[in-house]
Amino acid sequence: MSVSQKIDFNQKTGFICDMDGVIYHGNQILPGVTEFIEWLHEENKQYLFLTNNSSYTPRELQQKLARMGLDVPEEHFYTSALATAAFLKDQAPGCSVFAIGEAGLFNALYDAGITMNDVNPDYVVVGEGRSYSLDTLTKATNLVLGGAKLIGANSDVSGPIEHGIAPACRALVAPIEMATGTQAYFCGKPNPLMMRTGLRILDCHSADAVMVGDRMDTDVISGLESGMSTVLVLSGISTMDTLKTYAYRPSIVLNGVGDIVTMAKAAK
Repeated sequence: MSVSQKIDFNQKTGFICDMDGVIYHGNQILPGVTEFIEWLHEENKQYLFLTNNSSYTPRELQQKLARMGLDVPEEHFYTSALATAAFLKDQAPGCSVFAIGEAGLFNALYDAGITMNDVNPDYVVVGEGRSYSLDTLTKATNLVLGGAKLIGANSDVSGPIEHGIAPACRALVAPIEMATGTQAYFCGKPNPLMMRTGLRILDCHSADAVMVGDRMDTDVISGLESGMSTVLVLSGISTMDTLKTYAYRPSIVLNGVGDIVTMAKAAK
């Protein structure tokens, strides 16, 4: 199902892949994923799983895949929480934050030397998390009105779960933006900073890399704007009809990552 150009996957050295809707859906591994990861290893490809979900640490993601029978070392994961911590460390080393989120976000911030502060923080940082409540929302709103800068881990409005969708970071930040009249800055995809970091981790030039994802508004656009070939897979939230609503196109549309292996082997 080619949209525009063909990709010679054998010639590409780096693969950056989204996770939700590409590798798994909830706690279900998607078809062709095992073969895809085996192919990456067999062909000595550099690869990175890049997720906008800020809830999990790389170790938790590694263990999640291990429970599904996939052996992927911890260094192959990069999250919007890590991108957010790296951004803050670069912008304001040693700053303090009031954070709403899960272990993935808190661990990344601590590791970057950032401290927690619910009195007069430099930043309010919002990620996905069950700790989100009207109390934390009210606290965050007043801290932003008091001068704290507002940061979102990613700009996803929703994310797939096993029985539908869940509000994601962009939707969780929106009430704070509306109540304060302040726009948040988002660190995850499609922010080019996260993509550049991914390419740097892989030690790979954008022309030699492929971005694989199930979303046009984060995955495909971030790969496109970083100069990478782009694969839209239909195993997540996007359909062929989704393409009609965007002015840009992926390099190719596939049913799932297993098709990458099929195409690569057929081209040899």
